[in-house]
Amino acid sequence: MSSLAHLRSAVVNHIPELKHLKEEIEKLREENIALKQLVNNDPHRGIVSNIIDEFLKIDLEDIRKIFSTDMGLYDAGTRNTSVREAWTSASLRALPKGLRLLDAGAGECKFKNDCAHLNYVSQDIAIYDGSGEKGLQTGTWDTSQIDIVCDIISIPEPDASFDAILCTEVLEHLPLPVVALEEMTRLLKPGGTLILTAPFWSLTHFAPYHYATGFNRYFYEHHLGRLGYGIAEFKANGNFFESIAQEVRRTPEMADKFSTEKPDMLERYAIQIVLSMMQRLSKNDTGSAEYLYFGSLVRALKA
Repeated sequence: MSSLAHLRSAVVNHIPELKHLKEEIEKLREENIALKQLVNNDPHRGIVSNIIDEFLKIDLEDIRKIFSTDMGLYDAGTRNTSVREAWTSASLRALPKGLRLLDAGAGECKFKNDCAHLNYVSQDIAIYDGSGEKGLQTGTWDTSQIDIVCDIISIPEPDASFDAILCTEVLEHLPLPVVALEEMTRLLKPGGTLILTAPFWSLTHFAPYHYATGFNRYFYEHHLGRLGYGIAEFKANGNFFESIAQEVRRTPEMADKFSTEKPDMLERYAIQIVLSMMQRLSKNDTGSAEYLYFGSLVRALKA
């Protein structure tokens, strides 16, 4: 078996002795077996050699991750939900005991347990059941815990009847999100707290009840400012690199559903390399959320 064929066989079979594999590559380069002919036949001379040179610079543990094709070995693009939910839970638990809180568009009341010290009231239109023909769906959706079943733009409660309002991952599902904000403002007492989260961008989900891909910080600054709020806290969840990594992870699933082709082994290695790159760039990010991030985490106080 030629050195090139032996190298390919080692990679495909994911041998555990990756140190030996790296030595094989070095030996191949040093001895110039088969590589010289390959490079000479290359119209762009040196490309193959340069690729191998770059590969030899990779840390041994990173090589192991690449050849494993296990996306779980990288955490880039995986923290969207966990960061958002942790922030929301912390914001709710920080509210003083005994306040009356409205969970607007509460759905399955995910954060009810974080409101045990509050007078919790849930609202939802309760028409989504988890099914749909397009986009991402949940399969099931239980709204049996909802206290007030109604449209979010017309909630049958008196003016200034809540001390705090939570509205998380709801605005993109509303045909009239600004009108919904105006209704929440009517219901919130002066000095009350409005806790909002929504995507900066999103794939189609909960269709057909998905009317906007997302909202950036200027949406909140404009409309909350117009409605008399001061933004006490604004956080961008994620950044450009994390966002790209999240979607790169979807590639095999999307190929299974929507393409007659599937990623081959080399392309699966490429996914690992891209995830490694996005993780490194994200850890050294200096402000890419200016262009793209998962979603906004907003805490505003009504004047």
